Amino acid sequence: MSKLPQISGKKAVKAFSKAGWIISRQKSSHMIMTKSDSIVILSVPLHDELDRGTLRGLIGLAGLTVEEFVKLL
Repeated sequence: MSKLPQISGKKAVKAFSKAGWIISRQKSSHMIMTKSDSIVILSVPLHDELDRGTLRGLIGLAGLTVEEFVKLL
């Protein structure tokens, strides 16, 4: 299992965008992302540092592995 880096919410949004997720709206301090072929909605907190557990959960919801996500960074 690859170790997740400590990244900001903005970097996570950029990486998910490279994987085909698009920003649909922003609600408070969370960026809401959708993908046309998925029923899943990602809610990425725009914090300076995301908790690794939160990030790992978002990666799983997006259908990515940790290794694939790290390559997108």
